[in-house]
Amino acid sequence: MCAVALATNIPTISIADDHLTLPKLVPQPSPQQVVDEHLDALNKCDWDRLMAQYPPEVLIVVADGASFRGREAVGALFEGFCKTKEDGGLRGLTFTTLETFTVEGTLNVIWEADADFLAEPYKGADAYVTKDGFMYAQVTTFDGSKLKMK
Repeated sequence: MCAVALATNIPTISIADDHLTLPKLVPQPSPQQVVDEHLDALNKCDWDRLMAQYPPEVLIVVADGASFRGREAVGALFEGFCKTKEDGGLRGLTFTTLETFTVEGTLNVIWEADADFLAEPYKGADAYVTKDGFMYAQVTTFDGSKLKMK
């Protein structure tokens, strides 16, 4: 058993035999479409679609500096995120893009997240590094402990 503690105030997830059943990789035609697919899949908590864009080398760095490297660690991160609020997850949280800009191939998104269970919207930003139609790296300001719940 491998436990992945999530820095975003989501419960620890146990992965039996250190392996998740990961979907086949599905490249997107452009960096913007990689990010669009990520946000749409995240808003719908479609774990298979989320994981179809992350190659084995993926790295996600969250607000407190914790990092998730590799498809299995990232899969566990999103598996926890996509649980219902009652089960400790954030299913139903919707990210809306406020601004997008690109710097030397890195897509940057300023966003607002909201849900029925939040007392007020939460704002943040992500930087996405894509290559060959996949999401190779993401740095996010998201910190689940900062969400103001009803």
